[in-house]
Amino acid sequence: MLAIKFKRTGKKHQASFRIIVAEKRSKVHGRFTDDLGWYNPTTGEGSINGERADYWLKVGAKSTPTVHNLLVRKGIIRGPKIAVHKTAKKKKHEKKEVVSETVKTETNSSK
Repeated sequence: MLAIKFKRTGKKHQASFRIIVAEKRSKVHGRFTDDLGWYNPTTGEGSINGERADYWLKVGAKSTPTVHNLLVRKGIIRGPKIAVHKTAKKKKHEKKEVVSETVKTETNSSK
């Protein structure tokens, strides 16, 4: 399956990215099918070939969540942005607290 993803370029601590189309499971610095443009996150500048990006999306390529959000921001595709960062799992943490409290009360009541 093809994916539209970032390929990191630039110096240390001065990242810039190429936007490429490549196999989803291939290495980022390996072969790629097409080069769609570039993006510099420090300045917010970038250039994306919207026609080619639209073509690859219609053919069946999926974009990574960060690239999807960039395409939405640039107006190439429409739709909501995707949450990129995972949310904390509060339910498991709450369950551990409840279990530890019940263990404490059982040990105190048995004494």
